Amino acid sequence: MTLALAYSRARTGVYAPEVRVEIYLAGGLPRFNIVGLPEAAVRESRDRVRAAIYCSQLDFPNRVITANLAPADLPKDGGRFDLAIALGILAANGEVSVEALSKYECLGELALTGELREVDGVLPAALAAAKAGRALIVPLGNGDEVALASDVEAYVARSLLDVVAHINGVRTLPLAMPKASINEPIFYLDLADVRGQLQARRALEISAAGAHHLLLIGPPGCGKTLLASRLPGLLPDASEEEALESAAIASVSGRGVDIARWRLRNFRSPHHTASAVALVGGGAEPRPGEISLAHNGVLFLDELAEWDRRALEVLREPLESGIVTISRAARQSEFPARFQLVAAMNPCPCGWSGDPSGRCRCSLDAILRYRSRLSGPLMDRIDLQLSVPRLAPHEMRSDAPRGEATDIVRSRVMAARNIQMQRCGKTNARLSQSETEKYCSLATKDQNLLERAMEALQLSARATHRILRVARTIADLAGSENINTQHLSEAIGYRQLDRGQAHAVA
Repeated sequence: MTLALAYSRARTGVYAPEVRVEIYLAGGLPRFNIVGLPEAAVRESRDRVRAAIYCSQLDFPNRVITANLAPADLPKDGGRFDLAIALGILAANGEVSVEALSKYECLGELALTGELREVDGVLPAALAAAKAGRALIVPLGNGDEVALASDVEAYVARSLLDVVAHINGVRTLPLAMPKASINEPIFYLDLADVRGQLQARRALEISAAGAHHLLLIGPPGCGKTLLASRLPGLLPDASEEEALESAAIASVSGRGVDIARWRLRNFRSPHHTASAVALVGGGAEPRPGEISLAHNGVLFLDELAEWDRRALEVLREPLESGIVTISRAARQSEFPARFQLVAAMNPCPCGWSGDPSGRCRCSLDAILRYRSRLSGPLMDRIDLQLSVPRLAPHEMRSDAPRGEATDIVRSRVMAARNIQMQRCGKTNARLSQSETEKYCSLATKDQNLLERAMEALQLSARATHRILRVARTIADLAGSENINTQHLSEAIGYRQLDRGQAHAVA
C-alpha cells in the first residue's frame, strides 16, 4: 500500500472544518513534502513526525513522502495535524490498518519522543466529529474538554505508540471521561449584598427578565459595579447547547475551558484601556474578543466614557446582530457574540454632577464634552439608562434592612421569561420590528404618550422600539397580558440620558 488517508480537523473561528490527510509514498531519493496551504508550524511537522516515529521504534519509510492536506484552499496552522500525518504515513507503510484508521479523526501535536501534546480548539472538533459519525482521538491533556461533548466517542492517548496499538486492536485507549466537578452546584453573587438603590435593582430585574442592555450612571462608590456583578445570578441557567457554544469559543481562544465553571454564564469585565481588537477579536490568526467570550453571558464595561471611542463604536453591529465577522486578506472568521451589555459611567469628569452635596465644579461644557464621548447610535442600542444616586449614610448601617435575595428576584425573572418563550420563543430584547408591532401594541392614549415622548426626547425609531420592548417586559413581570400606561411610563423613565425629560412627559 502506497496511499493512505487519515482525518483531522482545522480551526476556522468556532468551526472545525474536516481536513483529509492524504499520504502517498513513491520511489526516489528520500524527501518529505507537505502541501495543501500549510503554514510554518505545519511544515515543521515533517521533523517532529519523523523523530516521533523513530523514537517510537516504528518503521519510517525512506521514500518520497507527499502529505496533502485537503481542501487545499483552507489555511492550516499549528501542530494539530501531527498525529494524523504520522498515522497516515504508518498506514501507507503497512504499520497501521488503513480500514481501521478511516473510522477515526485525530488531533494532537507530537513531541520528538512520540508523546502527544494538547492543542487548542478541540471542543469544536469533537462536536463536528460526532456529526460526521467518526470517533476522535486526542491527547490526554484535552480529555476533560472533549468529555463535555457527550455525543462523541472520544479516546485519549499519551503517545503515538498507544494510538497505533489502539487502531491495530492490540489494546484499547481509555475513553474521555468528564470530571466530577462538571456537575457541581452553580453559585452566583447575591443581590442582597446591594444596599438601597431600589430603582437600580428594579432596572436590573427588568434587564434580566427581557435580556435588555443597561447603563448605570452615578458617582463613585454608589454600587454600579456591585449591581452589574449580580446580573448573571438573575439569568436562567445556561442550557447545555448554550454552555457548549460558550465553551467552544473559550476553546479556540487559546485560554482553554474552565471545566469546573463551564455551565456558568460568562461575566467579562475588560479594562477601559482595551483596544477595539481586544473587544471584537482579530489577529493574523483571528481569535475571539471579549464580546465573543461573553457570548450567552454578560459584558460589563466600567468607566464607559473613558473608553476609546473607536473601541466602543465596534459594538454597534454585534449589539444588533449577535455575530461579529473578522475579515483578513487570506481568511474570514465569524464568531457568535450574543451578549448582554451592562455599562457604568460617572455623570461628569469629577464624578459628582447632580450630587446633593454640591461638590461638583465641572462646567456645563465639560459635562457635555464628557457625555459626548458616547455616540448617539451607541446610546440608541442601550435599552435602560438610569441614574444611580449616592447612598444615604443610614443605608450603610449593619442593621439596615437588606434587599431581596437573588433567588427571590430570579423567580420573578424566570416567570417573565417563561411568558416570553411561550409567546414568541425568544426574549423581548430580540424581537424583530414586525414582532414588536405585533406583541407590543398600545392603546390610543398610550400611543399618544409615546409620541409625545418621541417629540420631547427626540427619540429615533430604534430607541422607540426599544422602549416598547422594555414596556413589554415590565408588563410580563407584572403578569399583564397588555401594556398599560404604567408599564409604558416606567419604560420611558429609563431613558434618563435622553435629556432627562421623561418624567415631565409622563
